[in-house]
Formats: sequence, structure tokens, C-alpha cells
Amino acid sequence: MKTAVYPGTFNPITNGHIDLVERASRLFDKVIVAIGVNKQKTTSLSTEKRVALARKVLAHVDNVEVVAFETLLIEFVRERGASVILRGLRTVADFEYEFQLVGMNRALDPGIETIFMAPDEHLSYISSTLVREIASYGGDISRFVHPLVADAMRDHLAEQKAEQGAEKK
Repeated sequence: MKTAVYPGTFNPITNGHIDLVERASRLFDKVIVAIGVNKQKTTSLSTEKRVALARKVLAHVDNVEVVAFETLLIEFVRERGASVILRGLRTVADFEYEFQLVGMNRALDPGIETIFMAPDEHLSYISSTLVREIASYGGDISRFVHPLVADAMRDHLAEQKAEQGAEKK
């Protein structure tokens, strides 16, 4: 059974991520969406919330599992019995960074391959960073994320504003 691990912070999961998972699910027996707890990144949504949202928006894909992980990616891939790391590429800048990761992962375990996929052209400009920025200014993100994700982002930002208002009092 060929298993691929698609790692990322998915902060938030976008329509581009969903597109990649749907297409990868046709290529692999199992796709594990591995939501990383990256201590070097600040995330707007909690790990639990990101996992729950990914599970809901990917529930229609039978051979997908969504889990959080907090270890070195190569260790996680080995623990799950996978042989492939799936990475998304949108731009040349993505490739430069990803190419470094491939080299490091290959040095750590040459038996694990990395495969790159690009989202459909109409989704290639979407990034979680831009979605968060648009949402932070009250912009409409509904074209870039699943409706459940848009609602979660709106609720999260409303909670943040409420907390900031309470702190000022």
C-alpha cells in the first residue's frame, strides 16, 4: 500500500490544499494530511482547530486521514509506514525552499521520496498567509477557502477583537 504524507501547518487549509489532497488521493492508496506543530511559527488557529477543520473539509475523500504531529517529519513518515512526502508548489520561490527540504530529508532517509504537485491554475495564487491577511482586514475570503474555514476565521478574529477590547478596559 502506497501512503503519502502531506505535511504543513494548514493555517488555514485553503482550496489549493484541498485540490492537492483530492488529486493525490487518486494517486496513492492513502494520503495522510499531517498538520505540524511548528514551534518557530505562530499560528492563528490552534492545532486542534486546524485538524478539526481539515477533517471536516476533507471528509468527502475516503482515503485521507488528518492528524497532528510534533516530531521531525522524517520520523513521522517512518512511524506511519509511508514512503512518500507530498509537497505543494505554487511559485519558483516555493521551489527554492522546498528543494532545500528535499535535500535534507533525503540525507536523513534516502528511502523516502518527495513528490511535488501544483494546485490547479485557478488556485495557484492562494496561500494561507494571504488568506489570513485578507481576513485580518475584514476582507472576503470565501473564494479561497471552504465555507467552514471562512466561518472559523471570522469567529477567530471576532474573539481576538473581543479579547483586545477587554484588555483595554
